[in-house]
Amino acid sequence: MIAFVHRLLSASAFSLLSATAVLFTSCRHDEPVIPVEEEQHGDTVRNEITGFYLLNEGNMGSNKATLDYYDYATATYSRNIYAEANPDVPKELGDVGNDLKIYGSRMYAVINCSNKVEVLDARTCRRIGQVDIPNCRYITFDGQYAYVSSYAGPVSTDASRAQIGYVARIDTADLQINGTCLVGYQPDELAVANGKLYVANSGGYMQPDYDSTVSVIDLATFTEAKRITVAKNLWRVRADKYGKLWVSSRGDYYNTPAKLYCIDPHTDQVTDSLDVAVSAMDIVGDSLYACATAWDYIRYEDVVTYTIINTRTHETLNRNFITDGTETQIQKPYCVKVNPLTRDIYVSDAKNYVNPGMLHCYAPDGTLKWSVRTGDIPAQIAFLTQSRHHAITR
Repeated sequence: MIAFVHRLLSASAFSLLSATAVLFTSCRHDEPVIPVEEEQHGDTVRNEITGFYLLNEGNMGSNKATLDYYDYATATYSRNIYAEANPDVPKELGDVGNDLKIYGSRMYAVINCSNKVEVLDARTCRRIGQVDIPNCRYITFDGQYAYVSSYAGPVSTDASRAQIGYVARIDTADLQINGTCLVGYQPDELAVANGKLYVANSGGYMQPDYDSTVSVIDLATFTEAKRITVAKNLWRVRADKYGKLWVSSRGDYYNTPAKLYCIDPHTDQVTDSLDVAVSAMDIVGDSLYACATAWDYIRYEDVVTYTIINTRTHETLNRNFITDGTETQIQKPYCVKVNPLTRDIYVSDAKNYVNPGMLHCYAPDGTLKWSVRTGDIPAQIAFLTQSRHHAITR
């Protein structure tokens, strides 16, 4: 069995899993398991964060979503670990990996075009089950529940077929959907603040008539309380340590530029807007890290930025957090994630969205430490910690 699984499992569990893998591999003559590839990168580190998973979207319609893992203790990057850890799953991870989160002892992978949320053991990557949700997009958690945004209908650029989206509530104890709440058109990221769930409605299938609202869901009743008008084509949502929400707008790619907005969840009012484009963002401490590839219709080219914003003062601290000039090696920045302990910055590169991407690790001062090849379209990173708690039960 692969070294990745060997490092994570006890000897007895490893023996059982190896025997199971052999059994199922022998039953899959027409679908051989692609072996895991491993490389050494960076220095070994031992602290509370033991490693991270990286979810690769894969190209739509190709069933090529994959999962990678980086082990800090051995400085080993392992590519495509899901297939060998789960040899009994015929179609592997699925079509378009859209979001990845670890909550308690489990990891949740939102597989958009396969219409499912894969639930895995966070330590071993073994499949626990799945939750079927059509055109599911992003996931967040509060208490015993997981909340997943859904476009409701199939992938389509035909605005006449666009449906009102919804949020599904999943009980993490039994992985059953026990409620849904209608929101706006094509809801994307969502976050919890002040006892409410905030959902960014994009209207992405309705170009040029994008949605421009954030749905506010009362968690106690699981009903939509109101909608906040923000800007066209909303996407990302993050809560900072001050309880404020940061919401990104992609604009209309023509006359309306991409921006970043701040919402006060106590008043449900937009309190600030910044001329910062955001394709991906992460908040650690007082710093909001954002990377973006924004289309400039006037210049007729993509404009790439790497920004740091102080979430307390709303000041833009840095317009390029990569300081050594190596940003020229990145074609399409797609994901940014910051290790909260070391403050190392991870930036993924989707390149041409067809071939394998890259992951770059930068020191806190913005200098490149190492780079590694990933799967196709590296999209989401989730850190694994030593002290895992069991999934919440009643």
